[in-house]
Amino acid sequence: METVINYGVWSLVPLVFSLVTAFWTRSAIFSLFAGCLIGVLMLGFDPSASFMGLDPAGGLVRLFAASLDGEFIRICVIIIFIGILFELFKRAGVLLAFANKVSKTGTSPKKVKFTTWLMGFFIVDDYFSPLMTGPIMRPLTDGARVSREKLAFILDSTTASVCVLVPFMSWGAYIGGLIAKEGGPINGADEAIGLFAASIPYNIYPMLLIIFTMLICLEIIPDFGFMKKAETRAREEGKVLRDGAIPMVSDEGGDIFEQKFEKAYLLWDFAIPIIIVFGTVGVTYFMFGSLMILEAFIMAVIYLGTSLYVKKYVKDFSDLTEIGVTGAKSVMSAIIITALAYSINTVTKGLGAAEFIMVFSEDFMTPQLLVATTFFITAVISFSTGTSWGAFALMIPFVLPIAYGFSGGVAHDPIVYKALAAVVGGGIFGDHSSPVSDTSVLSSIGAGSDHMDHVITQLPYALVVGSTTIAIYLVI
Repeated sequence: METVINYGVWSLVPLVFSLVTAFWTRSAIFSLFAGCLIGVLMLGFDPSASFMGLDPAGGLVRLFAASLDGEFIRICVIIIFIGILFELFKRAGVLLAFANKVSKTGTSPKKVKFTTWLMGFFIVDDYFSPLMTGPIMRPLTDGARVSREKLAFILDSTTASVCVLVPFMSWGAYIGGLIAKEGGPINGADEAIGLFAASIPYNIYPMLLIIFTMLICLEIIPDFGFMKKAETRAREEGKVLRDGAIPMVSDEGGDIFEQKFEKAYLLWDFAIPIIIVFGTVGVTYFMFGSLMILEAFIMAVIYLGTSLYVKKYVKDFSDLTEIGVTGAKSVMSAIIITALAYSINTVTKGLGAAEFIMVFSEDFMTPQLLVATTFFITAVISFSTGTSWGAFALMIPFVLPIAYGFSGGVAHDPIVYKALAAVVGGGIFGDHSSPVSDTSVLSSIGAGSDHMDHVITQLPYALVVGSTTIAIYLVI
C-alpha cells in the first residue's frame, strides 16, 4: 500500500475484533483471518485503496500477495528447516539416547526433579521437550514419590520459557518476522532477529520462571497452594495421582522413543549439527554483522541427512524426502499464523492504526506504564487463547510503534527492548499456564497427569511469577 489512510479510532477495528474473537473462539488462526477480512472490507470502500476492491475474496488474495514478501518466505524456510532437522534427529535416535544419558544422574527427589529441570536446557523445543523428558523421567519421579502434577509443572516451565531465550531457533525466527514486517527503523529479518536477541535480558518472566522452578525443584522455595497438597499426597500416601484423576494418554510423539537402530551417535548426529547451527550463526554475525540463520540450518540438515544416508539410517533419497516433508508438516500451523500476522500488519498500516495509537497515547502513556501494561494485556490474551504466537501477532503491531515513538525512532533503545520483551514474556505466561495451551496439554501428556490437575496446581506459581514481573517492570 502506497497511501496510508488515517481512519482514526476505526483503524483499530480489525485488531480489536481479532482480540475479541480470540477470547471468544480461543483460536488465533480464525481470529487473525477474521481481522484481515474486516480490514479488506474497510479498505475496499476507499478509492485510494481500490486495489483491494469490494470483493472480499479477491481482496484477501491481493492482501496476502502484498503482505507475503521475500522476508516472509525467508522466515518460513527457516521454520521449515528447523522442523526437518528435528525429524532427522528423531530418525537418528539421538534424542532418546541423549535423554537416557541425562536420566542417569540420580534417584533422590531433589536430584530427579533437578535433572528434569536441567533437561529442558538441552532439548530446546516446546513440543519435543515435554514429550521426551516426561516419559523418560516419569519412572524416576514416581519412584521418588514426586507427584505427576509437579512433573508436569517442571516440564511446562522449561519448554517455551527456554525456547524464547534462544534467539536462533524457530521462536526467534517467528518473532523476528513480526518485527521485520512492522518496519520502522528495522530493515530485514536479520536486523529484526538481532533486535529480539537484544531484548532477551529484559525478558523477565521466562527467566524468573526458570529460576523459580529450579528453586522449587531444589526445595529451597517450599511448595504452596494446590501443589503442596499434591506433593504431600504423593510423599505420604505414595499416590502420584489423586484418586479419580484421569491421566492424559496419547500416542502423539511416541515415535520419538522407538529405537530404530542399534546405536545412536550422539557426537556425530547430535552434537555436530548443533555446533554447525550455533557456530555458523556466531561466525557470520562477528565476521559479516549478519545472522545467517537460514544458511546455518540448511548446512546442519545437509550434514545430518548425509550422515544418516552413509550409515544407512535412511533407505534412499525417497525416504530422506519423506522425512523432510514430515518435518515441514510439523510446523505448518506456525507458518499459517505467520502469514496471517503479516497480513493483519499490512491492514493496520493501511488504516493508519499506528499513527492513531501514537497520537492517542502520547499524553498519558509513560515508558514504565507501557511495559507493564503490555505484559499484562499480552498475558491475558495468551492465557485466553492458549497461544503465545497468536498473542505476539496481535500485540506487536500495537506496541512497537509506541515504543519507537518513545525512543525517537531508534530501534536499539532500552524502551524498545523492554516493550518487546514484555510482549514476549506476556505470551509465555499464557503459553505456560493456560488450560488450552498446546504446551500445557503436551506437558500433561508427557507427565501422565490429569490435565486440569496440572493447570490448577501450577496456576498459583505462574501468578506469583507474573505479578512479580509486573512489579519489576513498573520500577525499572
